[in-house]
Amino acid sequence: MLPTTLVNSGSHGNGVLSPRDAARHTAGAKRYKYLRRLFHFRQMDFEFALWQMLYLFTSPQRVYRNFHYRKQTKDQWARDDPAFLVLLSIWLCVSTVGFGFVLDMGFFETIKLLLWVVFIDCVGVGLLIATLMWFISNKYLVKQQNRDYDVEWGYAFDVHLNAFYPLLVILHFIQLFFINYVIISDSIIGYFVGNTLWLIAIGYYIYVTFLGYSALPFLKNTAILLYPFALLIMLYLISLACGWNFTKMLCSFYKYRVK
Repeated sequence: MLPTTLVNSGSHGNGVLSPRDAARHTAGAKRYKYLRRLFHFRQMDFEFALWQMLYLFTSPQRVYRNFHYRKQTKDQWARDDPAFLVLLSIWLCVSTVGFGFVLDMGFFETIKLLLWVVFIDCVGVGLLIATLMWFISNKYLVKQQNRDYDVEWGYAFDVHLNAFYPLLVILHFIQLFFINYVIISDSIIGYFVGNTLWLIAIGYYIYVTFLGYSALPFLKNTAILLYPFALLIMLYLISLACGWNFTKMLCSFYKYRVK
């Protein structure tokens, strides 16, 4: 069943939270609760996290609809259950090991690659993008009449994770089956298949990110988040014309990083 709106029993008659309840809704309190649950696997809803991962491919709007329900029932947009992050971490480990196998890396080289992908590609870049989007959305996209609302940093990071997951599956899983036999060859088919997968993956990232911020009712002009599509398509066409092979460049970079 879908969650329903609940009235906070600790609020005063005018709808303002009492000091005690307000303290429970601070960013620090929410962050502490999230990190605490990270060490209690029995409290995580992995079934629901798997449902979200499935619908991020088939119907990402439904995933963000659930964020609305969380805001109504728990008074926060960001996830309070780290199950999605745990499953994403497992996906990262499995897909990176597969990448190391395809690139014929040794055990220690694969471990180095795993550390790079987790702490740089996912977490490091994610923190940077989430912080940038959090600042831009609060600075330029919040409606004037709703200045009492703001985008939670945790929600901005959740949007990044949501958008990163399809990109990860496309580039670090589906692409693996084509790298050695098709993509890294010097033929036109090679860089056409590889670059097309990159186009789909990054396009998915942009679209899911747009859905995340357009789901917030107090933001305006979120359509500008789709503008990078034009640059992406232009870069894709230029890469085909010039014979750039993005996957081959990525493989060379990964091999260089683990030396």
